[in-house]
Amino acid sequence: MSQHPDINDNIDSTNTTDEQKVLSTNTESNTDIGIEASISNESEPEESKHLRIVNTFMKRRTHMNKNAELALTAPEFAEYLVNNSFGDGNLDGIDNLRTLFADSPNGSEAPLTLEIGFGLGDSFIEMAAAEPSRNFVGIEVHEPGIGKCAYMAGTQALTNVKIINGDAIQLLKQLPENHIDRIQLYFPDPWQKKRHHKRRFVSAERMAIVTRSLKQGGWFHTATDWENYAFWMVEVLDGFTDLTNQAGAGHFTDRPDFRPMTKFERRGINSGHGVWDLIYIKD
Repeated sequence: MSQHPDINDNIDSTNTTDEQKVLSTNTESNTDIGIEASISNESEPEESKHLRIVNTFMKRRTHMNKNAELALTAPEFAEYLVNNSFGDGNLDGIDNLRTLFADSPNGSEAPLTLEIGFGLGDSFIEMAAAEPSRNFVGIEVHEPGIGKCAYMAGTQALTNVKIINGDAIQLLKQLPENHIDRIQLYFPDPWQKKRHHKRRFVSAERMAIVTRSLKQGGWFHTATDWENYAFWMVEVLDGFTDLTNQAGAGHFTDRPDFRPMTKFERRGINSGHGVWDLIYIKD
């Protein structure tokens, strides 16, 4: 999910304004509404399932425009929405992403990309439109982003997009092994304060869940505009035995052409802020 919320001492706040969220980041975290790069509660391993669940995102009230609201309610956009789009996403029965495209022109065997936390969906939809032979599933928890993404997919008549409301980690646990060709996590919440680092999406525990559903040779691609988090991710991911850094251990990759540069990212770069991309291949 991605996208930085307003990070402060009150991590349960739900009243942050859009302007405050933009000002709290170096660049746009892949979305105009500053939401966490995807989405996900961390569920503990089976043997410790009764321990407290740690969230990696904060869900907050944000403005929803008329187009987004229309897409969440009008039947002509229903084909893009896999589950309920309001409230907490119910993921019951979503255990195979490929079957979502069984009746689409691409079919269920086309290359499959999952994006965790697409924000308002601008870059997600741009990527899907640029690569029509690849199927794209996006998972998000914020209704304005879900609605806007569905609206853009519908107005462009895309046939290779599906949108899920819910917790990405829970979804990944339900999916088969060796299921997805690419998983994208763009501009996740950096959780800057040390006491909040346990909430960072990129951790050894969560990456075990992520890589389980990746095909052999599949990609995990992440990007951040927070230097501290960038080096944190290199340390975690380089130490993960099932993944190989495409750029070589300890190195970042140049932004690939297929990842669109958002206006906030461009603004940050023009102001001297850095952006770091990492691509890891499943062995």
